[in-house]
Amino acid sequence: MTYVTSNNINHQKKWSKHNTKATYFSDNSNKINISETKRYLSLDTTRHYEYFENVEITPNDIAIITFNGPKAVNTISFALKDEAKKLWTNEIEGNPTIKGVVFLSSKKNNFIAGADIKDIAELEDKKELFNVIEDGLNFFMQMKKKKIPLVVGIDGSALGGGLEWALWCDYRIATDNKKTKMGLPEVKLGLLPGFGGTQNLHPLVGLQNALDMMLTGKEIRADKAKKMGLVDVVVDAPRLRDVAIKCAEDLASGKLKPSRKKKSWSNWFLEDTPIGRNLMWGQVQKMVQKNTQGNYPAPYKIIDSVKNGLENPSTKYAHEREKFVELAETTESAALISIFDGMTAMKKHEYGKSQPVSTVAVLGAGLMGAGIAQVTAEKGGYDVILKDTTPEALHRGMSYMKDSWKKKVKRRRMTNYESCLYDSRITPLTEDIPSWQKHFRKSNIVIEAVFEDLDLKRKIIKMVEDNTSEDCIIATNTSAIPIASIAEQAQRPNQIIGMHYFSPVPSMPLLEIIPHESTEQSVIATSFEVGTKQGKTCIVVKDVPGFYVNRCLGPFLIETSSLIKDGVPLENIDKAMKNFGMPVGPITLADEVGIDVSSKVASFLHSADLGVRMDGGDVSIMGTMVEKGWLGKKSLSGFYTYDKKTKKKKGINGEAQKFLNSMATQKLNLSETEIQDRLVSRFVNEAVKCLEDDIIVNPQQGDIGMVFGTGFAPFHGGPFRYLDTVGIDKYVDKMKQLEETYNAPWFEPCQLLKDYALSGKKFHS
Repeated sequence: MTYVTSNNINHQKKWSKHNTKATYFSDNSNKINISETKRYLSLDTTRHYEYFENVEITPNDIAIITFNGPKAVNTISFALKDEAKKLWTNEIEGNPTIKGVVFLSSKKNNFIAGADIKDIAELEDKKELFNVIEDGLNFFMQMKKKKIPLVVGIDGSALGGGLEWALWCDYRIATDNKKTKMGLPEVKLGLLPGFGGTQNLHPLVGLQNALDMMLTGKEIRADKAKKMGLVDVVVDAPRLRDVAIKCAEDLASGKLKPSRKKKSWSNWFLEDTPIGRNLMWGQVQKMVQKNTQGNYPAPYKIIDSVKNGLENPSTKYAHEREKFVELAETTESAALISIFDGMTAMKKHEYGKSQPVSTVAVLGAGLMGAGIAQVTAEKGGYDVILKDTTPEALHRGMSYMKDSWKKKVKRRRMTNYESCLYDSRITPLTEDIPSWQKHFRKSNIVIEAVFEDLDLKRKIIKMVEDNTSEDCIIATNTSAIPIASIAEQAQRPNQIIGMHYFSPVPSMPLLEIIPHESTEQSVIATSFEVGTKQGKTCIVVKDVPGFYVNRCLGPFLIETSSLIKDGVPLENIDKAMKNFGMPVGPITLADEVGIDVSSKVASFLHSADLGVRMDGGDVSIMGTMVEKGWLGKKSLSGFYTYDKKTKKKKGINGEAQKFLNSMATQKLNLSETEIQDRLVSRFVNEAVKCLEDDIIVNPQQGDIGMVFGTGFAPFHGGPFRYLDTVGIDKYVDKMKQLEETYNAPWFEPCQLLKDYALSGKKFHS
């Protein structure tokens, strides 16, 4: 805690010495008296507001406007905008005694979380947004016309429209609360900051920092925001109100003047000279093209808005909202907003009351088990028991977690204290430690992450049942084996459930929860809540071979092998799907996941009763590669070869290529579109078949599962929204054409897809 005195000098000079600490200030002659500053006078107690608390005024004529909307977090909605205008007119504009205004929020860990996306989504004619945004901009202009200092106190999230509100103020104060984050994440919804963000951010933080924030949607913590110039002061949360009031008073009296960060010479050259700007814009364009493959229009319009504002300042805000409306009308924005809505919907469940959980045991300290243990301790906040058969395996698992935390500490994404705290939550055990059974009896849920072997998993279930309490939940992490088969010989089958994580666990956002017929509702609810606390988006799916995600990947992998047999070059297959919008192509995906794992899933599904949908390829190709030791990235050779130190892709595996050439039955010269049609049609058809068979409950869940589980192009919104966008009837015709061209019954659309095509229905209304 650092107190800085100011004896009628510029406070900012003193504060700059304490960039990385919570900083307070007081005046030597009159230290802040908390009891005095908390005596407020209400301007008008007869008025009541839905989105604000009654305006208060201090004895020194500083008005305090406190956000407190009806929802759990404050958001900027059309209704809030209208009420803010009314409040300003009623309480502030006509009162000549007010010397300054402080904006605060009474919500815990939240200033304003952003705009209410529902308002935008529900507008049938998106062109109406132009006038709505203009009305909001006029309100901000109206605030500025009062010519009194506007101070904002931020404790918690100030995102999107929330940060834009703060940017219109003269002085910004943030707390050192871990939950305090500032950002403009509109790009993640296919939009741009529409309330002046593209124009008001860069004068504070510089063009490069502003573009980085807007083009990535990253969130900035208070200490970094202070260094960037985004906020003026960082304080402890309990002092935010008093410090904000004092700042407003000192700004009004002239005692305090905002001090803006000076640019370095290199930043001045890049941002303020014609030659430097040309270089900068060129690099920005290259970066955007590399990251988006031209599939996302929002980053390009953000760049355009910033450039236009610099060149045409008189029309900068009008141009910004024009581009906002253009983006709001795109299918890409609709798709990304639907994913956001789906994420929100997936946080809730209808499975009743959950069981209390304080300790989670994880069996298996391999990459999967260690990853599960990491997110359980780090994000879930649970005590974790990590058990493996040997000390060597356990050591590798613990090292995996510790190395991950060290990297986060180094990148300042985590404090050293947090790293030590998470490490302390984990109790590593082997069977040689006599007390392991005593520890296991404390577990509320056990997650096994051993090899994909039915007999092994049944043995593990028996061992867990023998050494845990009767109400302990047993979760099995399996890629494809039906949970009912694993639970078949169990003593407590009602306590068994599937929790299918995706690798690498710390970075993959999806978790499939798979109850079998005997699983109790409370077990589903508990597993769902544990997964959510682990930072996962959870979907509950039916207990069938492959569940949902891998069931859809099965035909996709089969068709990949079919393309290989047709002599299509590996690079062409990968490039086609990358250009479709997938994060990696299917060849790279097989290497990343492990060809042994991909082969096992494909073989398992091929042997399951999926009929003709798993025909058309050759699952033995990957099986032979496994026999030859070409396991993918983990063995440094698969379809591609990899550098031993960096693990980066080097090129095609020559030996594997010779083998694949020997397996090819012809050499087709297919276009990129033809490759995409063959692969994507198998993928989306299986997704719709899963809806038809009640494996998933609705298209929204299906889209979320594919986007988060496989990386299905987010700008398409998932397979169901993609079909809606391109036209279901047109896509059915395309699949029938493929069926005819290749004499291939596996391209036949499933019945539900044909029904929707005939009726003209869409999966998303």
